[in-house]
Amino acid sequence: MLNILLVDDDVEFSDVVCHIVEFLGHNINTATSLKEAHQWFENNTFDHVLLDFMLPDGSGLHLLDHLKTIGQSPKITLISGHPSVKGILAEMCEPNVGHLLKPLQREDLELVLNGPKKAVKKAKSSGITRHFGGLIGESEVMHKLYNMIERVAKTNANVMLMGESGAGKEVVAQAIHNASQCEGPLVASNCGALSKELIGSELFGHEKGAFTGAIARKEGVFEQSNNGTLFLDEVTEMPIDMQPNLLRVLETKKVTRVGGNREIATNCRVISATNRSLIDLAQNNIIREDIYFRLAVFPIDIPPLRDRKEDIPLLAKAFLDQLNDENGTAFSWTPAQLKELQGYEWPGNVREIRHAIHRAFIMSDPQTSDIILPDNLESPFSRVNNQTADKPVSAGQTIEEVEKELIHATLDKVQGNKTLAAQMLGISTKTLYNRLNAYGGIGEYK
Repeated sequence: MLNILLVDDDVEFSDVVCHIVEFLGHNINTATSLKEAHQWFENNTFDHVLLDFMLPDGSGLHLLDHLKTIGQSPKITLISGHPSVKGILAEMCEPNVGHLLKPLQREDLELVLNGPKKAVKKAKSSGITRHFGGLIGESEVMHKLYNMIERVAKTNANVMLMGESGAGKEVVAQAIHNASQCEGPLVASNCGALSKELIGSELFGHEKGAFTGAIARKEGVFEQSNNGTLFLDEVTEMPIDMQPNLLRVLETKKVTRVGGNREIATNCRVISATNRSLIDLAQNNIIREDIYFRLAVFPIDIPPLRDRKEDIPLLAKAFLDQLNDENGTAFSWTPAQLKELQGYEWPGNVREIRHAIHRAFIMSDPQTSDIILPDNLESPFSRVNNQTADKPVSAGQTIEEVEKELIHATLDKVQGNKTLAAQMLGISTKTLYNRLNAYGGIGEYK
């Protein structure tokens, strides 16, 4: 049993981590700032510190200096929310400092806390087929998907995966990579999480001294995935003025690192993913047409879970079997519970059902085989979305009220992107800001 300190100012994130760590059999305390962390170390020692990189009163790296000063040396795992930040931290910190990316999975925490020997266990044979090493489902729509994967895997064509959030785009990307049997690795990058300043470095790499903070040369993801597969998630969230740089690489199969002048040959299949519709892409100037045709040589639509409800019992059994195998428990589903899972729409798709099962697993008594489902399967996000959808325009509303609802609904759809929202509404960004100021709602979308 380890004594662990979590230093993070995100309360919801901390609650989830605490549940997982306690479930893994360790003690955990929390601090929301560097000041609180210092106070914990005044009278306590810890075996392991899970440390957020960005805290309200400074960088988590400052705590590393403080620990050296007071002569304590717990194992440190830094937590950040961006792949490129993780790479920078790896260069700045000592080799024994670990790194994790948000959002964390239970497997991530188990690996850093218990070590690989305890975390990796042999999976039990459950009789459930995992197509291409990961995809679960025997419905007609899934077999059509498997057929497309088999066909495209025999080529080197770029693939665009289209589907709702949580439908399993990254799992499908992994399946295509596995079926291709290529020599190189699968490298993933989330374009939606990259700032305009960092996206060039992430994709194409940079030379030492190319910009402030470039303390060493870095290979971009195109180089890293050479002879393999590059998965560009949320590719349609890439700034439009950065897309010509991507187009050039797709056409020439050569990259030039930021700050460099030498072209480097790269050979990889690009699998991109978006949760936007084709109509959205075509009408709202989200992605250049030439980029689309380069990325979507072979587009694949991934079915939402509500269109393959017959697969829900297989998914539920597979997820529960995995949790049982990893934790030495023997929970099982009743037919009534599987029917209840099938009866829900799962707007968050496979990601949502997996989260619900994991939470039910944690809350159930490990001394029994009875898994306890919550009274209401609906997630907070689904509840809010349903309330918004059930609020129609009604007679007697003022134009201002209707306009306000429309603006807020549009901003929610594009995750607060005011430029894109203004384009969809057919108004200027300045007008949108004026409307938000008038309605007193600008603070919600900063």
